[in-house]
Amino acid sequence: MRWRDMRGSGNIEDREGAGPPRGLGGAGFKLGGFGLIAVVAISLLLGLNPLDVIVSMQGGGPPTAPAPEVTPSSPSTPSGARDETKEFVARVLGDTEDTWGKLFRDLQSQYRAPRLVLFRGGVESACGMASSAVGPFYCPADERVYLDRAFFEDLSKRFGAPGEFARAYVIAHEIGHHVQNLMGITDKVAQERQRGGARGNQLSVRLELQADCLAGVWGYYAKQRGLLEPGDVESGLGAAAAIGDDRLQRQTRGQVAPESFTHGSSEQRVRWFRTGLESGDPRRCDTFSAAAPGA
Repeated sequence: MRWRDMRGSGNIEDREGAGPPRGLGGAGFKLGGFGLIAVVAISLLLGLNPLDVIVSMQGGGPPTAPAPEVTPSSPSTPSGARDETKEFVARVLGDTEDTWGKLFRDLQSQYRAPRLVLFRGGVESACGMASSAVGPFYCPADERVYLDRAFFEDLSKRFGAPGEFARAYVIAHEIGHHVQNLMGITDKVAQERQRGGARGNQLSVRLELQADCLAGVWGYYAKQRGLLEPGDVESGLGAAAAIGDDRLQRQTRGQVAPESFTHGSSEQRVRWFRTGLESGDPRRCDTFSAAAPGA
C-alpha cells in the first residue's frame, strides 16, 4: 500500500502521554465500530457476561469478575524519532478526507472532517471513558475517532489480519460511521433502537455493515489513484472476515448465535466491504433496504 503518497491530515490528536483515565464508568458511552467486538470477545474469553461489562462501562456498576487488563504500554517514541504509526494514520485519514470531501461536493454538500485521537491504555471522550479493551470507536457527540495504538498489533496477532490495508480498513470503517453521522443516519438508528427488541439489534448490524461498505468506497478511490498494491484488497477483505460475529463467537465460545450478532457475519462484512470496493458508489451501501443482500 502506497500510503506515503497520501496527503497527511492535521486532524490528529496524540493523547498517548495522558495515560489511562481514572475509572472507566463514563455515563453515556457508546460502543461503535470495532469497539463492541473487542468487548464481547474479551468478555467471553474471561467467562464474563458481555452485557455486564458493557453496563459497567456505562456507569452501571462493576462486572461480575475482574475487568480485562489494559494492554501494557510500550515506551513512548523518543524525541526526534520518526513516529511511523502516527504518520500512517495521518496519511490514511487525510486520504479519506480528500475522498469524502469530493463525494460530498458532488452531492452539493460539505464534508466536515472528524478528528482522530491516538491513545494508549484508556481515553476520555464525549461519549464517556473507555479502556483499550473497547478497541477503535467513533463518538458522534464530539465527531472523533478513537484509536489505541496497540490495536494494530492486536489486529494482526489476535484477529489474524495482518497488512497495511487491513489497518487502513479499520480507520476507513470508523470514518464510515462519521459519514453516517453527517448524513443523519446515526440519529435515526439510535431513535429506532430505543424501542428495543430484535429490531434494534438488526439495525445495529445494518449500521455496521453500511460502515464496511463506506470503507470500501474509500478503498475504491484509493485504488483508482494507484495507491493500492497487489495483495492489498485481499488483506482488507481478510480483516473484514476476521472480525465477523460468527467467527468471533466460534473462537470464544465454540458456537454461533446469530440472534446476538451486532456487526454481522464474516460473509456479510466481506460482501458489503466488497460492494463498496467494486462500485465506489455510496448509494450502493443501502444496507437498510428490506431487499439488501446479506443484511
